[in-house]
Amino acid sequence: MRFVGFALCLSFAVAAPTVWERVRISGDSGERVVEGQVIVEAQDGSLLVEHADQRLEVVPGAEVQSREAVPTTPEPLTPRALGDAVLRTLPAGFDQYATRHYVVCFDTSRAYAQWCAALFERLHDAFMNFWRQAGFEVAEPEHPLVVVIFADRQRYEEHAAADLGAATDRVVGYYNLLSNQVTTFDLTGSDLVGGQPSRSAGRAGLEILSSSRAAGLVATLVHEATHQMAFNGGLHRRLAAVPLWVSEGVAMYFETPDVSSDRGWRGIGGVNGPRRERFVASRRAGWFADIVRSDESFRSTDEALDAYAGAWAATAFLVQTRKAAFIGYLRTLSEKKPLVEDDADRRLEEFTTAFGVEPGALEEAIAKFVARLK
Repeated sequence: MRFVGFALCLSFAVAAPTVWERVRISGDSGERVVEGQVIVEAQDGSLLVEHADQRLEVVPGAEVQSREAVPTTPEPLTPRALGDAVLRTLPAGFDQYATRHYVVCFDTSRAYAQWCAALFERLHDAFMNFWRQAGFEVAEPEHPLVVVIFADRQRYEEHAAADLGAATDRVVGYYNLLSNQVTTFDLTGSDLVGGQPSRSAGRAGLEILSSSRAAGLVATLVHEATHQMAFNGGLHRRLAAVPLWVSEGVAMYFETPDVSSDRGWRGIGGVNGPRRERFVASRRAGWFADIVRSDESFRSTDEALDAYAGAWAATAFLVQTRKAAFIGYLRTLSEKKPLVEDDADRRLEEFTTAFGVEPGALEEAIAKFVARLK
């Protein structure tokens, strides 16, 4: 389960007025013009620009030759125009399928695209309802959300290698913060399920859910789509310093599938068996303070699975036993600005302010909570 983030933080970055600009740049690849909203401007002149197709681009200050405001802000792209823009970045043979909240670009069967789109639409509605009822006023995404589905694993891996590097062959789907897209491949025609790509939406669901790996496959799709919803509905802000234990914890809280139904998923907050087992087996003193103060364990080959399990356990505990405080904490995180880095002390202070205790003081309560889950 993985979303692709961004490592660069601009020193002294400040929020810029969200003005649509035309920026002329000159760099190693030559001269070009970039148009979009300038989201952040750094003291060295570097810019964070959001394009009409939702892509974020960092323009180094040294490459900026000129800037001018566009007199009239362009209208948001229609779903068809957005899909066309995404198709231009993909290999030949892709088509698009639009629903109320999604544009799915695919080169596999339309039936599989439809099944995935229906899954994501259910997630969208459940996500919005859950947080609003909890007291966090999430917003409808400003644009349709883009999902890219490749017909087979090989083409997917060739495309994803630039984003995932060596992890490409271990990840069946991911959310990219820069492109704002979820990318995956047709699982019904893969070695994970077996057989040929499905030709009906219902059959696609049945083939995935009949696999011995069904729970993990559906969980991945929901997990990555939850990231996309969180970063587009106001729960988190793209490229802001959201602690990974929170963003991953939320995604894992939503990911539990329902393999007894051809719909694949219908609930939030179910017991996440694999995460629970890992947490019980790996728990050690100080684990919660570690993931609150730093994201490093999530990036460690040896510690990542334990960190993810801890993030799931902590999120489930806080949502179900400290919901008001957790919502207040999420509001604080949602106000963070893109590309402004936090240090460990700031992260710890935000946590203790929200919950009234340091994370270590909750470790035993979390362990008892997880032990009671069935």
